[in-house]
Amino acid sequence: MEARIDPAAELRAMREAVEERIAYWLLEGAARDDKLSAAMRAGALSSGKRMRPLLTMLVARDLGCVSPALVDVACAVELVHASSLILDDMPCMDNAQLRRGQPTVHVQFGEDVAILAAIALLSRAFGILAAAPDIPPAVRARLVGKLSETIGAQGLVKGQFLDLHGKRATVDDIATTNELKTGVLLGVAVDMAAIIAQADDKVAASLRAFALAAGHAFQLRDDFQDVPGNDSAVTGKDTGKDAGKPTLINTVGLDEARRQLAGHLADAERCLGAALGSRQRTRRFVEGLFGGTAAPAFSAAAPSYAPN
Repeated sequence: MEARIDPAAELRAMREAVEERIAYWLLEGAARDDKLSAAMRAGALSSGKRMRPLLTMLVARDLGCVSPALVDVACAVELVHASSLILDDMPCMDNAQLRRGQPTVHVQFGEDVAILAAIALLSRAFGILAAAPDIPPAVRARLVGKLSETIGAQGLVKGQFLDLHGKRATVDDIATTNELKTGVLLGVAVDMAAIIAQADDKVAASLRAFALAAGHAFQLRDDFQDVPGNDSAVTGKDTGKDAGKPTLINTVGLDEARRQLAGHLADAERCLGAALGSRQRTRRFVEGLFGGTAAPAFSAAAPSYAPN
């Protein structure tokens, strides 16, 4: 008889595997007193949910993937996320002082080192994909192409540019910026899972739709965290940074933003069911992040404050 898997224990083991593997990759070839390496580790190994790499692994496992390369693919996704946070926090960008309850990387190590650390993390992400075992060449090429597409001028870079310079005059403008700033990294997490699991196009499309809806929901949750009066010691990062910005909350108000959050959560639940059916790993994880993926189960007025 097949042994029953404890979901909490499995999740802990996966998180530990990701963190141990990131530490391995970031220590390889690093000098003990190397300030650049220390900055890379501070950006990538500080306390966080590891939401994106765990999502990659959980979706892939729900799709039947048992490849030993899966943890390295997940690490590559997390290093891209870590790099984006370092750059987003820079004084010329969001000018943040606090991230995950700690001083931001540029505050700790200086702006010059922070920029170089972010670039080095991106480079290491692609190096990890190149070195990961047991990936057929065609699959590896798709993984590399998808990660590159996520970072570039049609992805994260464009999202940050629009956040800084876009007009965001309408709700649709705000949605586009949110998709590029938040949704694309959730999207690449499930895309990479679908690619390494060699899922069919219909499943991949449903996963992408799930990630898009979940990305909007996470961005709204972050906007609620930023509302003045929230405690930075609880949220783990600066609050009040969006004051005066055309965020969705500032544009449509709290009540409408809560309604839209509920709609995004319902869409995420529907699309996840279409992609994975009754398989539960990913669903349990998402429910834990939001306090329940069914829209009525999650109160936007009191979002989870786990660090990004």
